[in-house]
Amino acid sequence: MSLTAKSLAVVYHSPYGHTAKVANYIVQGAEKAGANVHLMNVENVDWDVLDHADAIVFGCPTYMGSMSAAMKLFMEQSSKRWLARTWQGKLAAGFTNGGGLSGDKLAVLQQINLFAMQHGMVWSGLPLMPTGRSSTDLNRMSSFLGLMTQSDNAPVEVTPPTGDLETAIWFGEYLALLLNKIN
Repeated sequence: MSLTAKSLAVVYHSPYGHTAKVANYIVQGAEKAGANVHLMNVENVDWDVLDHADAIVFGCPTYMGSMSAAMKLFMEQSSKRWLARTWQGKLAAGFTNGGGLSGDKLAVLQQINLFAMQHGMVWSGLPLMPTGRSSTDLNRMSSFLGLMTQSDNAPVEVTPPTGDLETAIWFGEYLALLLNKIN
C-alpha cells in the first residue's frame, strides 16, 4: 500500500436493498486493499466527496433492461461536472443487480460505461475469469464490462448468492489495487 491511501467512492441506487448489499461487499474488498472508501446512495449524494475521490464505482438495479430512474436522475444531475470536466481522468467502474440471470444487465453496464466515458473517466471492467455457474462460483455470469449479480427475486437476507458477493469483494479489492498502480 502507498503512504497515502487512495479514495474510492461507491454511489448506488437500491430501492429493495439488494444493490446496497452488493455495494457494501465492494466496499469490504476495497477497504481490505487499503482504500479510503465512501459509500452513498444516489438519493443522498455528497458531490464534494465524489469530486475528490480517485475512483467512483456506480451501481444500480436492472429494471426492464435499463437502469433505475433514480440512477438516471443522478447522472443528469452531474451535468455541471461533465461541463467542467471535474471527473476527467478518475477511475470508473460499474455494477448492477437484477432478479433474472440476464435481465439485460449488460445494457445497464453499457449505460454506466457510456456515462463514465462522457465524463472522460478511465473505465475498469471485471477481469476475472468465470469459475463456473453455480451460486458459489466467482463471476458466474461471465461479465467482463463490470460486476453483475442476481437477486433471484428473493429477500435481501438470502440473496444475492455467496459467489456473487465474493465476486463483489474481489472487484472492490481489484479496483483499490488498480488505483495504486495507475496513480
